[in-house]
Amino acid sequence: MDAASRRERRLAVLESLGIRGAVADEIVASDPLPYTRPATAPALDLPLPDEPLAACWAQWADDARHDGVFETLRRHLVQLRFPVQAGISETDAYRAATRRGRFEEADAFAPGLELARPDALELDIVETMGGRLPVIVAGDRRDFVALVQALTARNEPEPVPDSMGACFVKGLNNWSRVALYRDAWTKQTGRTDAAAWAEEFSRLVPQRELYQDRLIILSRGSYSAVPAATLGLDDDEWLARSIAIRREHELTHYFTYRVFGTMRSHVVDELIADLIGLLRGSGEYRAAVALRFLGLEEHPHYRTGGRLENYRGDLSDAAFAAIRDLVVRAAQNLERLALERRAAEAELHSLAALTLALAALSVEELASDQMPDFVREAV
Repeated sequence: MDAASRRERRLAVLESLGIRGAVADEIVASDPLPYTRPATAPALDLPLPDEPLAACWAQWADDARHDGVFETLRRHLVQLRFPVQAGISETDAYRAATRRGRFEEADAFAPGLELARPDALELDIVETMGGRLPVIVAGDRRDFVALVQALTARNEPEPVPDSMGACFVKGLNNWSRVALYRDAWTKQTGRTDAAAWAEEFSRLVPQRELYQDRLIILSRGSYSAVPAATLGLDDDEWLARSIAIRREHELTHYFTYRVFGTMRSHVVDELIADLIGLLRGSGEYRAAVALRFLGLEEHPHYRTGGRLENYRGDLSDAAFAAIRDLVVRAAQNLERLALERRAAEAELHSLAALTLALAALSVEELASDQMPDFVREAV
């Protein structure tokens, strides 16, 4: 379907839902539908095959069981050998360590990053729709903040919002993987001289998948700051479910990022990621629970502080009110869809296909009575 026809369909769907005029135009403009693949693109093998990083991280996760998670991470991620400190990223030592792999430059900053509860760190390599991915869980909130600052803010003390419970790290240079590549290259070629390696390194640089990491860091705590009592659960059970939901939510973003090469902060992405998070993390999707995560448990009243406001962008009050109506309808549609497909969606292949179909839709298409037809069309 060409862009003009798709816009016409979207406006027709909005009108069928009682939304028209300037508000409809604003909603359509707020979602440019970035998740498309060329018609000529080859069919995807779902779930996606592992990225090259998976094999290394699987070994390191195994090492961590014997050597400890933090010690294993420090061995391979040079950023963890530096403290979080204002201005540290501009020092010659930090640049040499992170840009050229000179780990010894961190010696002057020993003991490096200090955690409150290093014993409460967990490291797993997790099977996902997008292939295996390393997931780090921090048992102490302070350690989550420190790891996010070290691995995404170049060890600078940039603020980490209290509302952030997960972080998707991408584009992280891993010099241990470079060293492994060099060892394999040396064994294959027999070359050991610096000039030959410099030439080979220049060929390696454009192949970022061979040395850059992607991983997820999670903190413990109630998902979306929802108290256990509001869901009829005890605190321990809800905390256990929360970490599973949060993990699967973030892994859904990883999957769409791998397929489409882009990420965005949008309510459609959140609806889909919460769907997969609840299905995989708690075994069922209920619209009432998903809407509570977003602050819409008493719609049309909106609970200030709910997650939905994080994805409002520049929407006017009228358009944001319309979006709230659409989100409620979309969640109800997703619940019906989840119930109909419960048996099929138990495994990663079907979940991945469903995720791709839903990602192709707009919020009003998710909210429409025609949503099942749109999903079948997109599969």
